[in-house]
Amino acid sequence: MRKMAASLVAVCGILACAPAQAQGVWGVKGNDTGGIIPYPLASQYDARQLAVDHCARYGKVAKFLGVDPQYGGYISFSCRWVPYGANDQPLITRY
Repeated sequence: MRKMAASLVAVCGILACAPAQAQGVWGVKGNDTGGIIPYPLASQYDARQLAVDHCARYGKVAKFLGVDPQYGGYISFSCRWVPYGANDQPLITRY
C-alpha cells in the first residue's frame, strides 16, 4: 500500500511540474471549402498569400470572411470557384 501511495505521489509531482500547454493551430488549416489562419502567424507572414496558395491547390480562389485580432484569434477564409467570365484559372505556386 505504501509503494502504491509513493508512486501516486511521484506521478502527481511529475505532472505538477510539467508545463501546461494548449495545442493550438500553427499554420493554415482547412479543406476545399475554406480554412483558418492563426492571427499571430498572419503578423509574421502574408495572410493573403497563405490563403491564395491553400485555395489554389483545389483550383479555387480565396475570399476572406473575418478577422479576430486578439491573442488566440483567427483569420477565416473560404475557397470559391473561379467567377464566371474570368479568363484565367488560379495559379498554383510550387516551391
